[in-house]
Amino acid sequence: SEVSFEEESQKQPAVGHWKPLMPSKGNKEEPEPECQDAGGVDEPQSTEQLNVSRLRSSSVEIREKGSEFLKDELHKAQKELKLKDKECERLSKVREQLEQELEELTASLFEEAHKMVREANTKQAAAEKQLREARGKIDMLQAEVTALKTLVITSTPSSPNRELHPQLQSPSKAGFRKGHGRNKSTSSAMVSAASQNVAAEPVSRECKEVDSILFAEFQAWRESPTLDKSCSFLERIYREDIGPCLDFTKQELSELVRVAVEQNTLTIEPVASQTLPVVKVAAEECSGPKKCALSGLPRTCKHRIMLGDSGNYYYISPSCRARITAVCNFFTYIRYIQQGLVRQDVELMYWEVMRLRREMSLAKLGFYPSEM
Repeated sequence: SEVSFEEESQKQPAVGHWKPLMPSKGNKEEPEPECQDAGGVDEPQSTEQLNVSRLRSSSVEIREKGSEFLKDELHKAQKELKLKDKECERLSKVREQLEQELEELTASLFEEAHKMVREANTKQAAAEKQLREARGKIDMLQAEVTALKTLVITSTPSSPNRELHPQLQSPSKAGFRKGHGRNKSTSSAMVSAASQNVAAEPVSRECKEVDSILFAEFQAWRESPTLDKSCSFLERIYREDIGPCLDFTKQELSELVRVAVEQNTLTIEPVASQTLPVVKVAAEECSGPKKCALSGLPRTCKHRIMLGDSGNYYYISPSCRARITAVCNFFTYIRYIQQGLVRQDVELMYWEVMRLRREMSLAKLGFYPSEM
């Protein structure tokens, strides 16, 4: 019967055999019973309904599977988005940190650059100042050298130039001199004493003989003159003359005097009568001009010394002044030789050095003229 039904259905399409599964909301009437064809019309209707229900169930299953798939994809996308947000946050923090470090580095570089510029400007200003001072000193020294050369050319031990040796001038013409300033030296006193005794005693000719050892030491020093006390020439003079001559009772002050003489920063000046009441601290500590600051003995002090630019004065006795003056005369002469200002024969220079050594020897033994 099924076969015959299929053949008939292929020949004539069935019309009006579909029934609604569910009644519509607006139509509550019972459907009219349809005429059933002979040969099993109800079986194809149930088959169609079964196919429709299968289709509906399969579509629901597909929809559910699709929904689950979309939910999984959405969950994965949300996870990836959270990871991206964390990565963006980390990169943002790194960028902020780098920007802060860059700002700090830039600020430190600018500060260091400004500091270097300030230091460079300060050093440049100091260097320019030193250059100006050095040029001024050079000009002054050149003028002094020119003047000294003019004076020394005509100066010899037998006929010294009085302009070059102020100690040979009269007391009224001798003025204050910076450095080893003095009113009268031992050499001038010896000359004046010898001139006074000319009429009383017969003139005796002095005999001289060159000591080979001393002359060899002086010749070696003359080839390369220096003020270094380690050379044999000056070492002997320091040991035999300068050291004993500047060895006073007050050892500490004696050492300061020796250093000032070597550095040419010692000043000796006479004590004027109007300046006696006004004394400085150093003089008061030495009990005033009635006590020698070097020997510590009560003596009438007619001169005072100043060491460098300290401004402190020390009153000294005539004997101490003669000893200091003798050493100053020696240093002045060998400085002239070192600077090339003495143009004499080596033997004449040697005898002048010996004469200055004799002055130091007499002064350290206590001999000094009454005018001191």
